[in-house]
Amino acid sequence: MPLSPTDEIVGPAARAGVGVGAFNVVQLEHAEAIVAGAEAAGRPVILQISENTARYHGGLEPVGLAALAVARAALIPVAVHLDHAESVDLVHEAVRLGFSSVMFDASTLPYKENLRETREVAAYCHAREVWVEAELGEVGGKDGAHAPGVRTDPAEARDFVAATGVDALAVAVGSSHAMTTRDAVLDFALIAALRDAVGVPLVLHGSSGVADAELARAVAAGMTKVNVSTHLNKQFTRAARTYLDAHPSAVDPRKYLGPARDAVAEAVAHLLGVLRGGRD
Repeated sequence: MPLSPTDEIVGPAARAGVGVGAFNVVQLEHAEAIVAGAEAAGRPVILQISENTARYHGGLEPVGLAALAVARAALIPVAVHLDHAESVDLVHEAVRLGFSSVMFDASTLPYKENLRETREVAAYCHAREVWVEAELGEVGGKDGAHAPGVRTDPAEARDFVAATGVDALAVAVGSSHAMTTRDAVLDFALIAALRDAVGVPLVLHGSSGVADAELARAVAAGMTKVNVSTHLNKQFTRAARTYLDAHPSAVDPRKYLGPARDAVAEAVAHLLGVLRGGRD
């Protein structure tokens, strides 16, 4: 299968032992900020759109086409990725729109059903040159089956990857979605064991809750794709609130969305430096 733009970013990073930043887009300013930060850092980047964000916008197409347009205009390699899709129909739509990768999340299902559905999605996407990420184990911080404390088993992960043919695996190693503090405790020995067990790049979800030094350690232990959302939203909201507090009569959204966009760009540039680990 020819390499998708996502594989062209993640594959070399995995071989070099450096991390790739994958940042969630909520609206146009996020996409612009993420690319601006990546350009400032001189690093490739992944724009992610979640199923929840697609629902917020009334569908995937409006926000998806905007992200694709921002990616095409970028001065560095940018991939557009569907994040945490539980709907097969949404996966098909992302492929139709031109996304280069998808994350199909059937981790709430029993293992055999997760394996079967993920294998079917991988076959569909690979026939269309689209890279596929799946999840095994439950990353905390979401409702329902995403319960804190669950960990991914290396032997099960090895068998799952071999049976499904996925290109990357999101694993549960101690992080949690939607954390607003950066004090998650990662299991670095488990990360190394998973790296040795599976032959595809590992993905860290819930990275907003992980401190800079721990993110660098996670990459050194074997993580490649590092997903960040809540941390950027915090920077965005803080900058907008600071402007509005100082200018209570402001009514033009560009006046406060501009500083918010700049704050996200700065955070992205910083995080990409952390994930690079000082290596080119």
